[in-house]
Amino acid sequence: MDPLFLLRPWESPEVTSWGRLPMSAVDRRAGSLSLDGEWRFQLLPSPDAELGGAWSSQTLPGAWTLQNTDDLPVYLNVRMPFPDVPPSVPAANPTGVYERVVDVPADWTGKRITLQVGAAESVLLVHVDGRPVGISKDSHLAADFDITAFARPGERILVRLTVVKWSDASHIEDQDHWWHAGITRSVLLHATDPLHLADVDVRASADGALRVDCEVRNADGELPEGWYVTGELNGALLTQDAELDRFNEEDGRVSAFLGEVRLNHQVADVRPWTAETPALYDLAVRLHRADGSVADVSRHRVGFRDVAIVGRDLLVNGERVFLRGVNRHDFHPLTGRTVSYEDMRADLVLLKRFNFNAVRTSHYPNDPAFYDLADELGVYVVDEANVESHDHAHEIADDPRYLNAFVDRVSRMVLRDKNHPSVIVWSLGNESDYGANHDAAAGWVRRHDPTRPVQYEGAAKLDWAAASDASDIACPMYASLDEVVAHALSGKQTKPLIWCEYSHAMGNSNGTLADHWAAIESTPGLQGGFIWEFWDHGILQRVNDGRPAGRGGAGLYESGVAGPGHRWAYGGDFGEPDHDGAFIADGVVFPDRTPKPVMFEHREIAAPVRIALDGDGNLVVSNHQHFRGLDWLTAEWRLALADGTDLVAGAGLPELAPGDSGVVPVPFALPQDGGEAWLTLRVSTAEDLPWAPAGTEVCVPQVRLRGPSAAGEPVAKGRVDIDDDGLLVHPLLTSPPVLSLWRAPTDNDELGGIASRWRAWGLDQLVREVVSVQRDGGTVIVDAEYAGATGVVRHRQILTPVEGGIHVDESAQVPEAFHDVARVGTVFETVAGLDLLEWFGQGPWESYPDRAAGAPVGHHAQPVDRLFTPYLRPQESGGRHGVRRFTLSAPDATGLAVTLDGPRQVSVTRHRADDLTAAAHHDELVPRAGCVVHVDAAHRGLGTASCGPDTFPSYLVATGCHHWSWTLRVL
Repeated sequence: MDPLFLLRPWESPEVTSWGRLPMSAVDRRAGSLSLDGEWRFQLLPSPDAELGGAWSSQTLPGAWTLQNTDDLPVYLNVRMPFPDVPPSVPAANPTGVYERVVDVPADWTGKRITLQVGAAESVLLVHVDGRPVGISKDSHLAADFDITAFARPGERILVRLTVVKWSDASHIEDQDHWWHAGITRSVLLHATDPLHLADVDVRASADGALRVDCEVRNADGELPEGWYVTGELNGALLTQDAELDRFNEEDGRVSAFLGEVRLNHQVADVRPWTAETPALYDLAVRLHRADGSVADVSRHRVGFRDVAIVGRDLLVNGERVFLRGVNRHDFHPLTGRTVSYEDMRADLVLLKRFNFNAVRTSHYPNDPAFYDLADELGVYVVDEANVESHDHAHEIADDPRYLNAFVDRVSRMVLRDKNHPSVIVWSLGNESDYGANHDAAAGWVRRHDPTRPVQYEGAAKLDWAAASDASDIACPMYASLDEVVAHALSGKQTKPLIWCEYSHAMGNSNGTLADHWAAIESTPGLQGGFIWEFWDHGILQRVNDGRPAGRGGAGLYESGVAGPGHRWAYGGDFGEPDHDGAFIADGVVFPDRTPKPVMFEHREIAAPVRIALDGDGNLVVSNHQHFRGLDWLTAEWRLALADGTDLVAGAGLPELAPGDSGVVPVPFALPQDGGEAWLTLRVSTAEDLPWAPAGTEVCVPQVRLRGPSAAGEPVAKGRVDIDDDGLLVHPLLTSPPVLSLWRAPTDNDELGGIASRWRAWGLDQLVREVVSVQRDGGTVIVDAEYAGATGVVRHRQILTPVEGGIHVDESAQVPEAFHDVARVGTVFETVAGLDLLEWFGQGPWESYPDRAAGAPVGHHAQPVDRLFTPYLRPQESGGRHGVRRFTLSAPDATGLAVTLDGPRQVSVTRHRADDLTAAAHHDELVPRAGCVVHVDAAHRGLGTASCGPDTFPSYLVATGCHHWSWTLRVL
């Protein structure tokens, strides 16, 4: 029997590998032979099934769950997709067999030949010409195998890669993501000299000190005489450390099979690496034979930086830095976990443009190219091991059968990624309880790499102040802001507090983000956190047959919306009976990487340049960076007046050191009249950067220079037309203005249990009954009651004809029974053809009461069809906060104008709340010809209650009397 199958690795947690080479930081991608592309393929029902029948083909890298098989993606968050308890797996266990004939280059004679499989989910078995080579587990790290004995240069070999979908390892890869299967990263063939660099360990400090430790091995046996190692950094030669050689001799550690060399160098006037200033140096390490010829080379890009924890502060190069982070899965809407270099670069470029500076690789190590890009572009990385046992966390944390797997996965991650300056923290994994297996892994990391802290939420959550657990950082998950601030002020804090997850970005979400950062920046001991998460994981799906669109689906999506005949699939859309629905759609970008409105909120919260007015009315500009001045930026001032005036003036930013502020003159003389006046500083890049061309907007900080003028009382002129129910009749309205307390529930409303209360109260089916209709000259006073299941809202409308239109004064008495409603306001619908919204208020993007810091006040215009935000599950969206007035117009400039009594929440879309509530996907929505307009006196905040705290009490809609007024005129 095949010895690999005899081991039955899919049900043996003690078997983590067989025949697999040790992990190292030596990068073999350059000069390798790519085996990516078409492989012949059979999908078997289990690993014990016999091959038979016709072969199909699969493109590697890629998951077979997205390539025309009957084994489709499944989404579950916590629960496993099968009932078996660890380490057991189901007998029905899809097994993919890949084969490809490979021509071994003739010039590889005498070389050591290795095969690398970048990632396989979840167990990989390797054969060459029918002979067993090795086994590997860990779906997110590469497996290398020495196939020199099987590969004859100049001849052909048959490579077979067998991938078993379910294994004991699946129980520790339960990571709130689509379950896929296949080979999801590149397959490569390498050739090196038998005498080779086995590992290179680079330590580069912010003071310019460089230490390079090299391990040398010979695949043919003992090391030959006379070999040596040299190093070169940006053209400067490194020196060999003779002290290490003496230490080895005295300690008896000299081995005939392992050579160790230490190289040193001191860089004068070093340029330290930070996320703001990602300076890199080119290092080449060369292994020489006795005659001086080069046997092997390892190249690295070195960043000189220090990471330390001092007291309760995490320091980079001695500075306390804020981590403005996001969690990121490997994801693409067409290829699943297979992500190209170009895609990874686009991810990080987008994050940099929106002022994120950190990524947590949730919940596994990323492709090696990701770290190269983070080094180059400047991103702090919390590198997380591929360990999550969510469904069976308590059992596995102390299970000795899984001890090797924990240590293996954590240690291999560290060995591969240790030379990247971007990696500043090691994470032991996610949501796996806490046990001896974590302590063992933490002990290995701390011994091998004392230059970086270790974190693990499961250890730290037991006691944020504990000093002896497996986490050097208190990294809570969705802890409330009150809790973390109280901890920081308690006097008991012993370590930095940085949320590993907070502000859950599911649907229309991320309320109170600005409040969180106001507290973080003003509370010593708090240093930031990582939003959950970067992506909405919608898979592009063909609506006609319910299958993934696959690689041929490119170009079928744009600006967040799937194209005709397609939609973004989430849990349950592939026919799986057990799933967790749209909980997979919880990112700050849509599946096509279109930014959601929260990205603009974050951009301003994390702005490197900010403005404010001091107590004397002086204009103050501040540099909120940690390491650099403002010379890389340019800016212009903009003044927006309530009367419609917009002024622009050039601006030279002052020279400010990191953290400094300076007073600058107000660039405009305010006119005596004109009402409200808002001053905005538009900051952009002054020159081309690796992540942004010159002119890219970086932030738009704003201050109010003058408040609104008092409005006069409306003067009645003419008559108001109403129907028998006391409802306004108007030629531009197809549905009259009525009271609204309901919104299409957001994901936070639904999963937080808020929407169920609203339905129980009957807010989605209020029954209006007229109490009285009175006329006082041209004014009409309408009193009505809106009855729900448990309470009644008393509503009064006073309709007064004014010059050119109608003034509507409204009040609503919300009873205690309705102590937390979605909104209190007016809804009406317009005739068709009014396709352009122009407004004075916050914008241009969507904003809500607790997510409005990123929407500056000004004059904005958008086509109505672009106001709606297409969250994957239709819900309340498209609102604009702080609107003072707006117009809806047709192409011929006719339409209506609405003036409000103060800043109000307004939305204008093509969808009623009931339309959105009834739809599961956007392809089910039919836009209405006219506009559905909401004008709210009060609107509930968004919060993040789908996973995390709800909005704050200050953003809830209070009971009692609400009063608002607005004037409708014809353009």
